[in-house]
Order: sequence, then structure tokens, then C-alpha cells
Amino acid sequence: MPGTTYPPLAHYEPAPVTKEDLGWAEFPIIDISQAETAEGRAKLAPVVRDAMRTFGFLYIVNHGLTEAQNERMVDIANIPFTQVPEEELKQFSSKIEEGGSYRGYKPRQFWTIDNGVRDQIEHYALHRPIFQQQHPTALQPYLSEIRAFAEHNHYNILHPILRLLALGLELPEDAFVNKHNFNAQGETYDEMNSKNVWLKGHTGRRPMADIGTITILWSQPVTALQIMSPDGKWRYVKHIPNGVVVNAGDAMDMLSGGFYKATIHRVIQPPQDQRGYTRLGLFYFCLADDAVKLVPMAESPVLQRVGIVRKCADEDAPTMQEWRTARTKAYGLSQLQKKENGVEEQVLHGLVLKHYN
Repeated sequence: MPGTTYPPLAHYEPAPVTKEDLGWAEFPIIDISQAETAEGRAKLAPVVRDAMRTFGFLYIVNHGLTEAQNERMVDIANIPFTQVPEEELKQFSSKIEEGGSYRGYKPRQFWTIDNGVRDQIEHYALHRPIFQQQHPTALQPYLSEIRAFAEHNHYNILHPILRLLALGLELPEDAFVNKHNFNAQGETYDEMNSKNVWLKGHTGRRPMADIGTITILWSQPVTALQIMSPDGKWRYVKHIPNGVVVNAGDAMDMLSGGFYKATIHRVIQPPQDQRGYTRLGLFYFCLADDAVKLVPMAESPVLQRVGIVRKCADEDAPTMQEWRTARTKAYGLSQLQKKENGVEEQVLHGLVLKHYN
């Protein structure tokens, strides 16, 4: 049978890897292909459990996508920013303030970061079914490939990770998977680009945790992502070619009763030898189904032994839909209350949300 023919597209040339000696975060590299068997999952579960409990971050390799396939998706990700006229792109603007949704295009300088400084993030976000929203003309020939990429992230990376996290809590393997259905009502973003993300000075996006349960970041060479390590120090996340960086977000923190940490992270200016290059990224932001109430899974034998850390009473806990819309509407658009040591706070749905500025 003849092979599949894909439409041609311009190649994106990534930045060279930095040569600077930086302080790197150390967290495990997980061969996710081992999760295909029960024996492999039993071996990986404690490693993933400890990594997500301690750091909230880990690396994924052997995920089933070749380096060439990865590069093609990066080439596709560049289309909205190089082949779509500005006026056309504006027609697909995200309804962030109105609807609490990132779907579509977000221009630069939409958010206020601090002291009147506005962001330099430009992104185009697609909800996982892909075909349920309108897209620029230049992107349309590639929608089937983007849909396949979304399914790969969901079924071959997200679901195996969720099974390992459930095993780490001594829950049935599909306890988290059943809350993350590809075709369910909700939003999971296949974000095709985050361009020129750093800002003047040393602080990029206000350091904080992600909204959802799991974030999948396809590793790219511009060194700008930092995590707050357990010792309270900021350390860089190192680039692994064709690797994936996975971290836990607020929703996972709530569902796991504080067992799996929503890691504080930020994006800052890259090293001197990478400045002037674009940081072009592929992200899969995973959220539970809209109807899922973000209460701890108290049936976990592990939580029964170590205790549950609740952010609020169970009856007051928001649903995934309530949490994502509140967080989306508020970020960079609302006033924060300044606390000590650069921490800023806001209250959403009765929960205190901290920004480490």
C-alpha cells in the first residue's frame, strides 16, 4: 500500500542548545513504553509517584512519536504566526474575558504581569477535538495531523501517566483516566505555539501552577523554563531532544488531596547565547471533564494513611469547569493582593491562589 502523503510546509529552524553552565533541575526520566504491561506499570508507579509528590515534574521518553514527526508538528505550530495575516488571525481571538476560554488566538500584551509591564506571549490554542472550532485558512490542510497529535498526547502519554498516578495512590488503574474522556464535555488545549514568552527583567509569566491536572510540554531547546525546587530555589528544566516534560497542576493537587504537588514554575529570559531566538513550543494542557468535582479521592488507601490536605470543604469545591473558567478569566486581568517575599494572592471560588512574582 502507498504511504500517506502529507501536504508540504515550511521548516522551522529551532534555536541552538545553550552552551552556558546552568543550575539544572534533577527529576526522573520515564520510559513510558514500559507502561504498556502490568509488570512495567508496577515498576514505574512508585518512581512516578515519588517524582510527582516531590517535584511535580518528570521527563517522558519513548512515547511513540519519532523525532521527524515531532519536528513536523513544530513546523505546523509555526503556521499561525508566519502564514496567517494579522487581520485574519484576529478573527480567531480567544474569548478569555468573556467566556473563560483559551480557544483560538491570544495576542501579545493581553495580560498585565506587574507594574504596568504586559506579557509577550503569543499563542494559538485548539480544543482537543480540533474540528469543533474554526481555524485560519493556512492551518486547515493540517487539521487531521493536529487531531492525530492530540489523540497521541491523550491516549499514549496522558492516560498512561494517569494510570501510574492512580497506582501510586493504590486506586484502580482507571480512577483518573475515567475523569479524562477525550470526547467528554470540557476543554483540553493543544496549544500550538508560545512565542517570545519572556519579558523585560527577570520575571516572565507570574510564577504559578497550571490550571488543570497534567501539562504535557514537548521539549524545545530555548532554555527559559524554571521550576521551584523542593529546597525553594529556582532551577532550569533541561532540553531533551524528542522528550516530553510533564507536570501536575491545580486540579491534580485537589483530586489527590495534596499528595501530588502542583508545581510552581515560571518562564524567564533565556541565557545570553539564546536571546534573539523565538521560543516555539507544543503543549497539551490536560483538564478533567467539566462535570468533575475537584474533591480529594478519599477512597485512596494511601490518603487514608498519610492524610488529606484540602483546599476547601468538599461541599464548596468547584467543578473543573468552574475552576478553569475562573482561573482563565482572572489571570493577568485582575488585581492581586501583595504579601511578603514577592507572593501575591487572589481568591477564586473561595480558594486562595498564590502567584510567586
